Amino acid sequence: MEDIFKGKSILITGGTGSFGNYFTEYLLQNHSPKRIIIFSRDEYKQFLMKNKFSGHSDVLRFFIGDVRDQGRLMRAFSGVDYVVHAAAMKQVPACEYNPLEAIKTNINGATNVIDAAIERGVERVVALSTDKAVNPINLYGGTKLVSDKLFVAANSYVALGKTRFSVVRYGNVAGSRGSVIPFFAEQLRRGVKCLPVTDKRMTRFWIDLKTGVELVVHALETANGGEVFISKIPSFKLSDLAEAMNPGCPYEEVGIREGEKLHEIMITAEDARRTYEYDRYYVIYPELAWFQKYGQIIPGGKLTGDGFEYNSGTNTEWLSVENLRDRISYMEYIH
Repeated sequence: MEDIFKGKSILITGGTGSFGNYFTEYLLQNHSPKRIIIFSRDEYKQFLMKNKFSGHSDVLRFFIGDVRDQGRLMRAFSGVDYVVHAAAMKQVPACEYNPLEAIKTNINGATNVIDAAIERGVERVVALSTDKAVNPINLYGGTKLVSDKLFVAANSYVALGKTRFSVVRYGNVAGSRGSVIPFFAEQLRRGVKCLPVTDKRMTRFWIDLKTGVELVVHALETANGGEVFISKIPSFKLSDLAEAMNPGCPYEEVGIREGEKLHEIMITAEDARRTYEYDRYYVIYPELAWFQKYGQIIPGGKLTGDGFEYNSGTNTEWLSVENLRDRISYMEYIH
């Protein structure tokens, strides 16, 4: 396939996070972009990232800014071809106790990204979503549901413009900050013998940064506007993860925390009638009038059919304790 990044300018909001670092490394190693612009609030993280990629100062640009600030986004988006919107308030408890701040970043920030992208003539925008936006039970999920809807609907605002918006949805990335693997690893470093497991029935999808980045790249290459992309990924039991990281030791059930679900859901049964299955991913297409008239279905897929649900508890692909141990063995904080 043609290198869509060659000679292009790519901007990543929230670009100093786990995704932004990995995506930047991927672009530098595999493509020839004109510019990679890191847009984020934290000057220290930008300093660390700048040092990490010090040999690429001719390509990398660092832009201090907040997605809440539309004027700053307008300046940053000048001359940009592709935007990956990764900036968000993601911690469930923080969003619960600071709801207006979550709304300002996750909803108002999404609106600002959309407006700036259309105004500046950005070609493609891919917004990162979460399983928590599906049937949300916490504020974080609620704000991301609204954000997803905004990005899908934004395609109807473009009119004769060239900007196309799509969404990529996945759960917590394995090993990312605030996720369960580094939490368990820290507990073990402290000498804890019995890891705390919220519920032995709890399941999660497994996705690593490589798979997440590949899905974003695929969306940038193929999206026509309005799609929600979901990777086909395996499930695992939280109790099996505890066994993989702490072999032969018991775990303690501590109960489901506020805002948590027993299983992750990526696609609901209600979405099934407009969901297409492809070799390595699913796509949910909009059920909106503008899409029925102007939208395009990506070739090669088939409808999933009524009643289909993509749920970590009923998934057809699972990771065993041994699979999990193999997958986490390369993570530096486990050693």
